[in-house]
Amino acid sequence: MTTHRHDGPRRIAANPIPYWARGGKTRAVFETAFRDLAEIGFRAVKADVPEGMGAGEYAAWLGGFGLSPSLGLFSSPLDETVDMGGVLEEARRFAGVQAELGLDRTMLSSMSLPARMQAPAVGADFDAGRLARAIENAGRVCEVLIAGGIRPLHHSHVGGVFETEAEVTALLDTLGADLIGFGPDTGHLRWAGADPVALIERYSDRIGGIHIKDVYPDHLDDARADGGDYRSVSGSGRLWAEPGRGVLDLEAVLAALPDDYDGDYMIEVDHPSVPTVYESHQLSYEWARAALDRLPPGGPAASGGEGP
Repeated sequence: MTTHRHDGPRRIAANPIPYWARGGKTRAVFETAFRDLAEIGFRAVKADVPEGMGAGEYAAWLGGFGLSPSLGLFSSPLDETVDMGGVLEEARRFAGVQAELGLDRTMLSSMSLPARMQAPAVGADFDAGRLARAIENAGRVCEVLIAGGIRPLHHSHVGGVFETEAEVTALLDTLGADLIGFGPDTGHLRWAGADPVALIERYSDRIGGIHIKDVYPDHLDDARADGGDYRSVSGSGRLWAEPGRGVLDLEAVLAALPDDYDGDYMIEVDHPSVPTVYESHQLSYEWARAALDRLPPGGPAASGGEGP
């Protein structure tokens, strides 16, 4: 497994998605997010370069807040609706930006199939031919990313073609470890009915990153088919939970990470369940610091948790 090109201990990172989900990925929105996150104690954020800004300018701007870029995300439906020539060219450009930011890996995800956005987390409109085509397309994207010096990690996401556990494992087992690693999202896996700990253990030699998010029980299991679409369920305030406030055993998740895990610990709460975005991130950071400190010596946080 390659390592991040940064010095010092492993870091607690944040994806400021609730900041830009409504306001867009603008400089003004990110400026508010970065100021808040730095004040809370985060030292890294998901790499999202605003349109019109170069990678070098972005890195310098982040540095002004005491922040560094962390694991980004390349996303495409990867199904029959996409122009793969365009997707591969986009992947080449993306890899160049990530490498310029000093990163050596990225999440790779499929998102936003209409049938699955309408009926999320239940594998709606499954088609074996579509899955096979998407696995082939994902492999082609992986080849481009690797050629650009970026290690792809599959990132599960409800609403995409690799939504259910069977689809996730089909992708990983078909492409193999040389082509794609694993970057689980604990919340999306659990929403779709999978056991994040079991999957992390199954693919422990391929873990290169993680999104740590908790979930409330309201829309899980039998309630997954309750008729709500992706956006209404996700934005309900009763799906995503700040770490430690939901039903996931996230300390078991951390313990399942391999001893040589060398990635960041990225907190992600798509829609806060508390009154403010700031409070959501503060609760998340405090949980992460305490949880990483409780891991035994020699585990994945042995290097100290967060950077100075």
